[in-house]
Amino acid sequence: MEFIHIYHTNDLHSHLKRWPRIQHFLTNRREYHEKAGEEFFLFDIGDFIDRWHPFSEGTHGKGNIELLNESGYTAVTIGNNEGINFPYEGLNHLYDIRKFDVVLANLYNSNGQYPTWLIPYKIYQTQKSTRIGVIGLTAYYSLLYELLGWHLTEPLEELKKWIEPLKSQSDVIILLSHLGLPDDEQIAREFPEIDIILGGHTHHTLPEGKWEGQTLLAGAGKHGRYVGHVSIQVDENNIISKQAELYNVLEHPPLLDEKAISKELYRKGKKLLNQKITTLSKEYPHDQFQETELALLLCQALREWCKADCAFINGGLILGPLSGSVTLYDLLSICPHPINPCKIPLTGSELKKVLLETRKEGWSQQHVAGLGFRGTVMGASIYDRVTFNEDNDIYINGHKLDLNQTYTLAVPDMLTFGHFFKDVFPQKKKEYFLPEFLRDILRWKLEKQS
Repeated sequence: MEFIHIYHTNDLHSHLKRWPRIQHFLTNRREYHEKAGEEFFLFDIGDFIDRWHPFSEGTHGKGNIELLNESGYTAVTIGNNEGINFPYEGLNHLYDIRKFDVVLANLYNSNGQYPTWLIPYKIYQTQKSTRIGVIGLTAYYSLLYELLGWHLTEPLEELKKWIEPLKSQSDVIILLSHLGLPDDEQIAREFPEIDIILGGHTHHTLPEGKWEGQTLLAGAGKHGRYVGHVSIQVDENNIISKQAELYNVLEHPPLLDEKAISKELYRKGKKLLNQKITTLSKEYPHDQFQETELALLLCQALREWCKADCAFINGGLILGPLSGSVTLYDLLSICPHPINPCKIPLTGSELKKVLLETRKEGWSQQHVAGLGFRGTVMGASIYDRVTFNEDNDIYINGHKLDLNQTYTLAVPDMLTFGHFFKDVFPQKKKEYFLPEFLRDILRWKLEKQS
C-alpha cells in the first residue's frame, strides 16, 4: 500500500499577508509525510500573481516565482492573471528562475510551437513506481492571448489530444485546471479517465471535494484562505481510495514574524516602484461619486489612446488622489486594476441606450466584484466628449447625437464582460488594447501634459 499526498493552492492573487503562514504550513506537512515515508506533491493552479501588489508589480512577477521556489512546488499551471496581464516578453521570461515545472497544454507561440518554459504534461514517478500524469489547462481567453502574440487552443479539444498518451503512461491522472468549476464538471463527465481535477479560476471552495462520476474535484477558494489536500491510497499501481479536504490557514496559529515578513515584501515592491513620473503643479482630489478633474483626465486619456469619438469610465476605478511628485507606486495605488482600454463601434441608437443606462438611478452605488476590478463600487459616470442637456438630449463632441451614424466609444474592458450593457455589447466587435492597463495610459497622459 502506498500513500500519496497532493497539496494545492489556487487564486492567491498576490494576497501575500497569509503567505508566511501558508509556507510554514506546507513545510511542516512536507516534513511530516517524508518522515512517514509517504509521497508529497505540491501544485499551484494559477493566478498566484496579481499585479495590484507592489511586490508583484515591482519585480514583474518574478518575486512571486521566488516564493514558489522557496516552498518547493512540484509544478504549476498559469491563470489569466499570469497569461494576459503581462506583455509577451514579460510572460515569456516570467519563469526563467523557476525550480518547478510549468505544465500547460493549451498555450502555444504564434508559430504553433510550445514556448521553452512549459510542457503540456509531466509524468512523475513515486518511490514505489506509481506513475502520476499531470496535465494543465488554462481559461480560454483566446482573443486576448492572440493580441499579446500567443496562440491559445480550446481546452477540451486540447485535452483530447493528450488523454491517450496520458492513459498509456500513467497510473494516476491529475488535471491542473484554471478553467472554473462548470468546465471541471464537464471534463469529469467527458474524460472519466482523469482521476483528480485540482481547480481554480471560479474561486470555488470544496471542503471535501466533489465527486463527478469516479473523478474527484477539488478547489481551495481564493486569496490563500485555504490550502487543499488530496490523499490517495494506491495498491499495486491501482487507486484504492481518494479523499479531499481543506485546511483553513486562519485557524492555524500565526507566526511570530509573519506581519514583518509580509510588510517587507510590500516595502521591497514599493521601493522598486519609487520611480518619479512627473511633478504636478496642483492637487488632484479624489471622490468616486463625483466628477473630478483626475477622473476626467483618465477618461480623456482613454479616448485619446483608443482614438475614439467619445469615452466613458466609472469613477470607482480611481481609488485615491494625486499631488506633488508622482511615482509608479502612486499610480499603482490609485489604479491597481489589470484593466485594459477597449473601443467599440456603435450606432447612435446603441450609443444612446448605453449612455442613458449609465445615468440611471443607483448606477453609481452598484457593488462590483471580479472582472479585474480592484475597487468596491461603480462610482460616478465620467464622460469625455459626451454632454447632456436638460431634456436628456445627447451631444457628441458638441454635435447632437445622430441615431443612424456610427460612433466609436472607448471604455474600460471590464464593462464588456459580465452583465453590463448586455443588450448591446455582446454582439458588437470590440478592439482591445493590450498590454497597457489604465494606469499606463494615465501615466502617458500625465507625462504628455508635463
